[in-house]
This record gives sequence, C-alpha cells and structure tokens, in this order.
Amino acid sequence: MQNLQPFHTFSLPAKAKKIIEIHSILALQQAWQDCLAEQLPVLFLGQGSNVLFVEDFDGAVLLNHLLGIEHREDADFHYLHVNGGEVWHDLVRWSIEQGYYGLENLALIPGCAGSAPIQNIGAYGVEFKDVCDYVEVMNLHSGELFRLTNAECEFGYRESIFKHQYAQGYVITAVGLKLAKAWKPVLKYGNLANLDKSAVTSSDVFAEICAVRQSKLPDPNVFGNAGSFFKNPVVSAQQFERLQQNYATIPHFPQADGSIKLAAGWLIDQCGLKGFQIGGAAVHQQQALVLINQGNATASDVVELAHHIFQLVALRFDIHLQPEVRFIGKQGEIDSQQAIR
Repeated sequence: MQNLQPFHTFSLPAKAKKIIEIHSILALQQAWQDCLAEQLPVLFLGQGSNVLFVEDFDGAVLLNHLLGIEHREDADFHYLHVNGGEVWHDLVRWSIEQGYYGLENLALIPGCAGSAPIQNIGAYGVEFKDVCDYVEVMNLHSGELFRLTNAECEFGYRESIFKHQYAQGYVITAVGLKLAKAWKPVLKYGNLANLDKSAVTSSDVFAEICAVRQSKLPDPNVFGNAGSFFKNPVVSAQQFERLQQNYATIPHFPQADGSIKLAAGWLIDQCGLKGFQIGGAAVHQQQALVLINQGNATASDVVELAHHIFQLVALRFDIHLQPEVRFIGKQGEIDSQQAIR
C-alpha cells in the first residue's frame, strides 16, 4: 500500500494500492488497461482538494498531470483549451496576466481544471458553467475522445453530468473556456459590491477575492481541509418565509426559479459550532463552512464532526445539509449524505 496523505488537501492518514502519475493520454490509456487487467478500482485525482478518504482505497489512484494551455480568439471572445492537470488558481492568474478576463471571481478555488466541471465550481456570483465552452472527455473503455457542449454537461449548483452518466469509465482530459472581450465585472457578493463598477479592473476583483479568501479560509498547508465541506442549501420560498420570521437577518440569495439559497456557514455558526472539535477535527474559527484537520485528525473524526453538525442544523432549522466534499471508501466514492446521517 502507498501513502496518500501528500496527495489530498485534508492530509488525513490514508493509503492506496497504487499511485500513478499521468502525464499523457497514452499513459492514461495504459494505466487504465493495467488496472482493468488487475481488477483494481480506479480513482482519478487532481490536487485532491475535494475528497475525504474515509478508509484506505483498495485500488489505483491516477494523478492527473496533463498540462498545457492553447489560446485562440475571434472578434468577440478569447477561447482557451486547458488540459485537465493545470492548477485552477494558476490558470486564473495567468489568464488575467494575458488580458483574458472573466475568471477572476473564481480565484483561489483549490483543485485542477479537470475537476472544475464535475462540481461546477463557483464563488462570488460566477460558476464554471458561465465560462465553459465545452468539456473534453475520454471513454476509457474505447479510448475515444469526445466533447460535450455546455448544455450537454447539465450543470447545476455543484452538479453536472460528470457525477452521474459520466462518473464511471470516463475521465475529463481538458476543458474549453470562452471569455468575452467585452468584460463585465460581477460584483454582487460581499466586499465586491463596494468596488466602483465603472473603474474596477479584473486585477482589482482578483486581488480583492484573494484577500478575502486568505483572511477567512485556512491554508491547507497549515491546517488540512477540503474547502467548503457542505453545500449551501436551497429551500422553497415558503420554508424561507418561516425561517425569516424567527431569524430576521438570515443571509439569503433568491434564485431564478423562485427558490432561496441559504448560507450553510451561517446556519452552522448559529448553532455555536465555530471552533467545536471532535478528536483532531474541528470547525474553523473564521469560516464555519470549513472543517479542518488540526494535525492529528482521522477520517472518523471528520465524519463524526460532520454528523454532529448535520444533526444540530437539522434540529434547529429543519434543513438537511449535504456534503460538498466527495467521500471515498474502499472501492470508490460512497454516498456522503448517508455517511453523516
């Protein structure tokens, strides 16, 4: 068994039968065939920034190190073809330096480009789907490479077809981004609303978001974590009205379909859980949405802590939080919701 601890940002003790670095499509096909022959389960990882290994993985972890960015443009758009192993934040910074704007709100989201479509990553009013042109996918059984359009990816809130139809036997090899030359800043959330819309630059937005995230969120190199542990819950307008009667200042974000998105971090904070600890796992003091490894946590500590949070929020608000982090068991991904109930 090989040590997985350096390959996921929670930095919890975990092992896998094999860990293989993938630098080319050819190496990817070969590794997949070898794993099939050995009847090993396969897990693809980028930076391991959104996973929790709840036990040792009885298979092969393939690390996506497919690198390279290609650029083309027309009169209205910049088009980027980004290989799946590129680090997302480095891509955001590079694109701004090149004068290709539109990714700045997604700064400092951990992970690789190939993971971005799976979760439909998002922050500060922008989601991956807003900048996605296509996603390039490999059918591992046939070796065929094909592209899905934005619409075919079936993006939703932390949702996509890659969690369902293309979850097994397929891997994202690259993403295509489409960035408008007529850049319009998105300044709807938090401190961004204080920026002068007529004078603000993409670099200004990038710098502000980096400053805010670094002030609120723990550095995984200091305290292991997987970023936002829970999804922000979406409730009906009726349920929200009932909640607002008891909690007049509850943060809320109306959605296009009439539903209301709530802030999971606020719900957890209202339960008095900032700093709460089980074993070596704790709720972060600055951002209650983040669970941290204080250096000696085990996976069971994290699961137990998540269970405790789930129970308290359900009791107080009648809202069932869903993990955003993917839970990985012995044979692969397991039902995270079931694991914390």
